[in-house]
Amino acid sequence: MFSSKKRLNRAYNNAKVIDFDDDSKFILFSDCHRGDNSFADDFANNRNIYYHALKYYYTEGFQYCELGDGDELWENISFTSILNAHKNVYMLMKQFHKENKLHMIWGNHDMVYRNPNYVKKHLSTYFDPKIGEDVELFKDITYHEGIILKHCRTEQELFLTHGHQADWWNFLFWKWSRFLVRILWKPLNVMGIADPTSPAKNYTELIKIEKRAKKWIAENNNLLTIFGHTHRPRFPKPGDIAFFNDGSCVHPRSITGLEIENGAISLIKWHIATKDDGTLQIIRTLLEGPVKLMDYNT
Repeated sequence: MFSSKKRLNRAYNNAKVIDFDDDSKFILFSDCHRGDNSFADDFANNRNIYYHALKYYYTEGFQYCELGDGDELWENISFTSILNAHKNVYMLMKQFHKENKLHMIWGNHDMVYRNPNYVKKHLSTYFDPKIGEDVELFKDITYHEGIILKHCRTEQELFLTHGHQADWWNFLFWKWSRFLVRILWKPLNVMGIADPTSPAKNYTELIKIEKRAKKWIAENNNLLTIFGHTHRPRFPKPGDIAFFNDGSCVHPRSITGLEIENGAISLIKWHIATKDDGTLQIIRTLLEGPVKLMDYNT
């Protein structure tokens, strides 16, 4: 399948369907790129912001949809090293999973999760050195290429996917990209040199990917579609092509995401702010919305 249209069609046709209504609450994050807490771990700078935000959403009864590239498995060979670096995050995600509120999508940087056997082997349990045996982590979890949120009353659909389907290089040749990242770009990244194959760091490629996505959305009756992958937040106005992007969790000193609550969608940012007395706090800032989902209906 060499066309982005065919790849997106397949992701949509095979997507997991989740029913929701106006009482449902979802938080959508992507591109966490959780690493091993080394100098190359972009997530490490924002992990306290992310943990605080996710704990807020858990307390408030939200469901969590992660739209790919949650784990950085190009730079890191072992999930165990990532788990050990950010165990508090995974223990919180485990709570979502136990309550059937964790919905996972694989991206190009964690493409190995499309293999159910790999997921079962590496994510079902982890070794706890305190008790000297394996402990349950994400038992029976399934990763998907796409998820459709379908409104019970209006039957409106929201299509969630990572978005690398519109990026032929990072979809078809992800193993080659992974090899280059591990051998070449990871050490250069520590020195501040960006990987030119990443759409998040290559504006020309980013625009091409967004154009392909918008074309596919337009050809599918302006289906409300939410991507990650490019790290660029997108929040269209009603009447425009319904192409959303939740941004990423590796922005400098902030994370962005999309909230769905009360039948409406909002773009939000969590970041650190300074109080008048000089102490720091993590706050949530509304960037766009809320806009009723039905305003995007065709």
